[in-house]
Amino acid sequence: MSANNAHEPARPFLPGKSGMSPLGTILIVALSGFLVGFDGSLFTGAVVFVKGRFELTSFEVGWAVVSHTIAATVAIFMAGPLADRLGRRTVLRLAAIVFAASALAACVASSFTILIGARMLSGLGVGAVLVSAPMYIAEISPPALRGRMVTFNQLFIVFGIFLAFSSNFLIVKFTDLPPDSYWRWMLGLGALPALAYLFALFAVPESPRWHAMHGRFEAARRILTRAHGSEFAEAELTEVRASVAHQNGDRDANLRDLWVPQLRGVLAIGLIVAVLQQITGINSVLAYATVIFQRVVAEGAAADASFMQTLFIGLVNLVFTVLALLLIDRVGRRPLFLYGTGGMAVFLLVAAWGFHGADGVMSPSWVLAGLLGFVASFAVSLGPGMWVLFSEIFPNRVRGMAISFVGLVNSSVCTVVQLLFPWQMERFGGASTFLIYAVFALIGLALLVKLLPETRGRSLEQLEESLVRHS
Repeated sequence: MSANNAHEPARPFLPGKSGMSPLGTILIVALSGFLVGFDGSLFTGAVVFVKGRFELTSFEVGWAVVSHTIAATVAIFMAGPLADRLGRRTVLRLAAIVFAASALAACVASSFTILIGARMLSGLGVGAVLVSAPMYIAEISPPALRGRMVTFNQLFIVFGIFLAFSSNFLIVKFTDLPPDSYWRWMLGLGALPALAYLFALFAVPESPRWHAMHGRFEAARRILTRAHGSEFAEAELTEVRASVAHQNGDRDANLRDLWVPQLRGVLAIGLIVAVLQQITGINSVLAYATVIFQRVVAEGAAADASFMQTLFIGLVNLVFTVLALLLIDRVGRRPLFLYGTGGMAVFLLVAAWGFHGADGVMSPSWVLAGLLGFVASFAVSLGPGMWVLFSEIFPNRVRGMAISFVGLVNSSVCTVVQLLFPWQMERFGGASTFLIYAVFALIGLALLVKLLPETRGRSLEQLEESLVRHS
């Protein structure tokens, strides 16, 4: 889309010659996020029973959680270059197969070692999806709707989280299964959506920009024409051709390409957002939610009370991600990031106060209020916004490598934070742990105020021109 029509209303998502609308294509790709949320969050409930089944120490519980993230970290670094070489759609298909295999392996695991192997296999699928899906969606969406479309992927992630929390609660509350088999049913359910998604991907074409990056301009033209019409397709291809020619796209990008002077500004922004999203503890809260609430619920409460409060976390996450989807292309990325990060800091302080309580007595209601507010603030800002920003600020030729690199940093920070969380809670207590998270949120807010650009409503090539070539 050219500069003079970047802010015009986008052409409606009408069905193409293949019978499927581009919106349908985007929704299928975004459903990969459901696999990430559902498969990963089933373990939030299962870990309570896995701990007893295998008689795990606190460190082993942390390792069971973080092994998944470590594998995702490795996959994130590999997924971008693989998506550039093999195609975004091919990587998503491989991820669906991996998710199904990991769920079946976890369900029948006879030892802690086998369970860890299944968790790491699932992590490989997570890393592949987190990079490939937002990249695909950003590359096929019109600028006016790109933020909303990429946010669909995060929406399905949190919907998967909510459904996983719900299924865990239902298994514990309403089934007559033996308690020692709860965790097997919880983890085995992940195979069903993975197999369904694999078949759905056969209706999805490859990314038009990936075709263009490999000199297949006619294929790119056909896909863009079906999606948005011939006028849009020609305008997009003109900009893509210029971008590819400018970057000498005859070789694959490598890490050295990210350190050229023109990219330092956008790389710094990406790294700050990548670290901030995880160092404030969101994945510790989601991964250990049931364990946290077991610690703070009133003595004598029903055994499923912690599962119910975890379900509240998932519901709030879902509702506020929907709100982000509605707002991100209306108010822009920058306002959501700033207000959301500020809200995260405030509610982390509330949670810290709840853990400390009056006269040192823990207050479960303040802890729950603080965590719900923290998750809500994250879900409307850094949760969906980070991947939208990553898909926009990096140039076409290095986008896969750049997203893999900042995603690697993001996942590495997540690994450290999740691994340390059980130790922090035991050593320092909840008040100090969440106070530390709040301080990181305030530091991140100050950096975002100074550095974060607005990317709403401009084509990927226009953003490349303003953020990279003129940096």
